[in-house]
Amino acid sequence: MKLFSTPTVLFLLLFSTISTSQNAVKDSIMLKKIYTAALTEGKSYEWLDYLSNEIGSRLSGSIEAETAVKYTEAQLNELGLDKVWLQPVMVPRWTRGFKEYAYIETLTGEKTITEICALGGSVPTPNLGLKAEVVEVHGIEELASLGEEKLAGKIVFFNRPMDASLINTFEAYGGCVDQRYSGAAEAGKYGAVGVIVRSMNLRLDDLPHAGAMSYGDTPVNMRIPAAAISTNGAEYLSSLLKLQPNLMFYFKQNCKTYDDVLSHNVIGEITGSTNPNEFMIVGGHLDSWDLADGSHDDGAGCVQSMEVLRLFKKIGYKPKHSIRVVLFMNEENGLRGGKKYAEEVKRTGEKHLFALESDAGGFTPRGFSFQTNEANFKKVQSWQALFKPYLIHYFEKGHGGADIGPLEGNIDVLAGLRPDSQRYFDHHHAANDIFEHVNKRELELGAASMASLVYLFDMYGTK
Repeated sequence: MKLFSTPTVLFLLLFSTISTSQNAVKDSIMLKKIYTAALTEGKSYEWLDYLSNEIGSRLSGSIEAETAVKYTEAQLNELGLDKVWLQPVMVPRWTRGFKEYAYIETLTGEKTITEICALGGSVPTPNLGLKAEVVEVHGIEELASLGEEKLAGKIVFFNRPMDASLINTFEAYGGCVDQRYSGAAEAGKYGAVGVIVRSMNLRLDDLPHAGAMSYGDTPVNMRIPAAAISTNGAEYLSSLLKLQPNLMFYFKQNCKTYDDVLSHNVIGEITGSTNPNEFMIVGGHLDSWDLADGSHDDGAGCVQSMEVLRLFKKIGYKPKHSIRVVLFMNEENGLRGGKKYAEEVKRTGEKHLFALESDAGGFTPRGFSFQTNEANFKKVQSWQALFKPYLIHYFEKGHGGADIGPLEGNIDVLAGLRPDSQRYFDHHHAANDIFEHVNKRELELGAASMASLVYLFDMYGTK
């Protein structure tokens, strides 16, 4: 065992303190460069404008989705990255068909048209539509208590709202999204003929919100149609049912599922200067639902991720590790892109250290959530002072992201950008998720925050 004299120990401590202080100054200067470049010479808003207004909605398997693949590949090539390529992935193809139609019919025959949309993956109604009495429930667990006697031949109306008392709106979403995803599969077990689900939205409006649903292992011939109803429609239907429990609900939808089709993840890379075989990735999902152009979900995350690599090129930063941007395909109704990327990482044995995802909208960034060990989390916490001038304060353990989630177990850190979430579910999967609802400066701040975190992990590595 080597012993050090007291003067030697004091010198080492002093040297360490000076070195840490010098690093903090250097890092502070670098973050300032990143934020300045993003806010004064950013490209993310311009890219999003094209994705949203020239290409539009990008449902997996659609022509628009493939157009977006070609467009983003071309933009990454223009950045002069070391590598740009397309990673093949088979994705589901589901189409909505003609706009859905629904009405509530009272016992006296009065009809009130209400706004609905088919849930992604749903089967269609019969050609002439579906009309039946409605049974309101507030969760899947209520189905068993009602049983086949009260549910057979009925339309089940799932009406559990998002919990408005929760500050974290993603927590509120998670508390009721099971009725959208599994409601049809579960209601069908009791002989229900259709499902109507309250939209996942804290605001009362007339916009139905789409989203994925699953029939699980339900045989194809036993699957029942499922649709979302707007929050205003859900409130009205619930109120009317209290007065007329035997009223009728009619809806018609024309959706169809086809065979899987070929699509791609879009990947670009800056090769690391000292650790080229160690990878850090940043990404979002390129697909969107078909009711709008998907500007917040997740066009914003895609262009912010592209901007990270552009900012490094712009300010002349040469990363130590190889930095990739990955634009995943099919997050919304299958997660095929994220799973495919993780499969290839495992197959090739590539060493991935860090992954950052943006899939919570283009609103004002508040910070990040991290899936990692305590040592890496303490490292992150030591960087908080660097982000304080940019009002980034949220550094918590939590979910990284859906598309990077399949990398868990083969990576040191999974992280997610966390913007202010209060307005996100006003737009999520709805017809108002459009370009005009994205603020340019908020979008650019998010991109700069992401680039700053990637820079710090690139500089100091993971544990």
